[in-house]
Amino acid sequence: MARNVEIKARLRDPAATRRLVERAAGERAAELDQVDTFFRTPAGRLKLREATGAPAELIWYQRPDATGPKESHFEWAVVADAGAVRALLAAALGVRVEVRKHRSVCLVGRTRVHLDAVEGLGDFLELEVQLAPGESAEAGVGEARELMRRFGVGDEDLVAGAYADLLEGIR
Repeated sequence: MARNVEIKARLRDPAATRRLVERAAGERAAELDQVDTFFRTPAGRLKLREATGAPAELIWYQRPDATGPKESHFEWAVVADAGAVRALLAAALGVRVEVRKHRSVCLVGRTRVHLDAVEGLGDFLELEVQLAPGESAEAGVGEARELMRRFGVGDEDLVAGAYADLLEGIR
């Protein structure tokens, strides 16, 4: 099972953060429009991700709902027929919520940096520090903390849970 260390934070100044991220990455961010359909599951979170110009993916992950950097375990697979998979999972499990976002993506070292404009929620930064097999989560936590500092993200900006949880909380 793959692992990473993640954070999610609300952005106070998305344009300034974008400049810092692109400077650190040494390139402009790739732009995507994504729709994540979250399904009801007994453990973890399961979503079908559909993005412009990319194959659909089915992603299952499990991580603590904590605000600081945390280890996430995940599995994913490319999906050939997103419509059929969505219908099948909706019938079998039920749909929790649909998350629509515009995502700008950069790679800073081994960390995927997402700048997300989430419909109904606002602007966020996500960091995903990719861990090597057998590597301690603490190493990834240290990298996440350093990138938070570089991008001006404080502990008060951190968010627990997933966008799906936040959307369900306002409905």
